[in-house]
Amino acid sequence: MKPLVVVSGPRDAGPGERDLMMERAHLALQQLGVDAPIRIDVPAKGTAGDKDDAVMRSPVQAIVPALQSGSLFGGADGVLVVDAHALLKAEAEVIAELVEISADSVAVFVAAGSIPAPLGTILRKRGEILSVKRINERSAGEWLGRAARDRGLRVDSEALTLLLQRFGTNVAALGQALDQLIVEGPDIGGELVRNRFKNRPDEPMWHYVDSVVAGNHADALRRLADFLQHGHPLQLLAFLQNDVRRRALAAAAPDYDTFLDWDGGKAGWGMEKVWKQRSRIKGSDLKLAVGALARADLQLKTAPESGHRVTMERLTVAMCRWYGGRR
Repeated sequence: MKPLVVVSGPRDAGPGERDLMMERAHLALQQLGVDAPIRIDVPAKGTAGDKDDAVMRSPVQAIVPALQSGSLFGGADGVLVVDAHALLKAEAEVIAELVEISADSVAVFVAAGSIPAPLGTILRKRGEILSVKRINERSAGEWLGRAARDRGLRVDSEALTLLLQRFGTNVAALGQALDQLIVEGPDIGGELVRNRFKNRPDEPMWHYVDSVVAGNHADALRRLADFLQHGHPLQLLAFLQNDVRRRALAAAAPDYDTFLDWDGGKAGWGMEKVWKQRSRIKGSDLKLAVGALARADLQLKTAPESGHRVTMERLTVAMCRWYGGRR
């Protein structure tokens, strides 16, 4: 393995993806013979507290002696740079120079998205790129099966399904759940999982929309119930309103670049998915969806809270029909 490694994940990486990214990073360091790396946590852009005229923010400055040690004294301890996508341009320029002259340095960069130039360019040329893809339910299920076997657990199909329903695609939480189940013995059934874990997952809203687009009423209603355990219905309504707006823009746009420009110019996995699905939903159905969302918004803001769930359930079924192309 090359001494320079980039562990790259999706831009909006969640807890599960971040957990896998860190796991891959530590494995890479072990393979490179580094047991105790110097860890640099890059602060988010716009973080207050540093001088405006400073070339590097104070949490990042430790990378300078860490990278220099390899070329000056031999046998670098190794550096782990977390959230490298948040590096400022000036910081990326300094680190790029250090990487160029410190041929023996071992450094692993963990990034949710692209690393700023010129550092990103150098790492792509000289480093090894390890990609962590977005976790979906299928890949989470595969991970769960492997993790259970690694722990010596025999988890039946019902228990696996229930764990995925309880914790969604958050593999970090799934791993913690398996660690708790170890004390129960090697054979894990559905009833044990049902009794031990009564929580509902903090479900990302795009999971819900995926079910709606598929026209799957049952799954969409289950995901709605999961979401309402943690979130307010108006949050989901706002998400749906933005989704309908984007699909209307995609249907009218002559090409993908125009669609991005109309929406605000920010590309991403979610935008690509909407663009690819632009011909699936009729314009007349989008118009019906807009009217239904407006009525649901008025209902949620004026009617008693006791009826909010029913309003969202009715909206969900209707959206499944319009989005999924079913009558």
